[in-house]
Amino acid sequence: MNKIKLLMEHSSELALLEKMSTQKIATILNISQERAIHLRQMYQKFVETPFLQMYKKHRITPICYTDPNYPLNLKLLYDPPAVLYTKGDISLLQNPRKLAIIGSRKATNYSKMSIEQLLPPLLEQDFVIVSGLAKGADALAHQITMNLGGRTIAVLGTGLFHVYPKENTRISDEMENSQLLVTEYPPYITPKKWNFPMRNRIISGLSVGVVITEAQEKSGTVSTMEHALENGKEIFAVPGSIFSELSTGPHSLILEGAKPVWSGYQILEELNIMHELKKL
Repeated sequence: MNKIKLLMEHSSELALLEKMSTQKIATILNISQERAIHLRQMYQKFVETPFLQMYKKHRITPICYTDPNYPLNLKLLYDPPAVLYTKGDISLLQNPRKLAIIGSRKATNYSKMSIEQLLPPLLEQDFVIVSGLAKGADALAHQITMNLGGRTIAVLGTGLFHVYPKENTRISDEMENSQLLVTEYPPYITPKKWNFPMRNRIISGLSVGVVITEAQEKSGTVSTMEHALENGKEIFAVPGSIFSELSTGPHSLILEGAKPVWSGYQILEELNIMHELKKL
């Protein structure tokens, strides 16, 4: 459970932390008195840092758990982020039609062709495409969406000062001006391998469904799908060649109940968008 979130639920003014007794802090967070003392000392150490001025200088908008702009669907997660650090068009967070597209970092041209095939009907219906700005399928999802005039959100596993991988800096620069970058990590956090599985829950949490293009059976992409399944999201998988190792992930998910898709219209049907349109 996110400790900051517990404090914010008790009091949205974290400034009160300095006035709380360490015993009260320990009780709220279910931690030892020693850790409570350390927490308050850390707060006192950083409280004078002009974070808000720094965020303003770098056009970073922090969105706290208690902020009305905080996405409601993230609050349904078992461990929602206490703060989202954002750069770009935060109105995209309020669009209820968000769909994640993810896949292997080693994605082939098959992923590119698949994404180009799936996206047009979805973008016509105002879907925002969510992915993780990773090498391969993620970068393809963001870039192809922008090429087609759509809107996209990148969920990072780092702070906003340390975009990873570096080869996607051009995409992130374009996105921070016209799309949206989101992370739960403060700007100075550098890439750590354990941050990326945590990022995956935000990708699935923001989205009504998740599409997987290519992935090996045991991969971070499949772990994102597991997060999505746990949170009741619609899962879609692009079938691939039986001779490709990168088809084992989608095929195993299809066996577990994911919907096989080769057209964006199928996704719209499954999400009942087409049914809504027919009523008009």
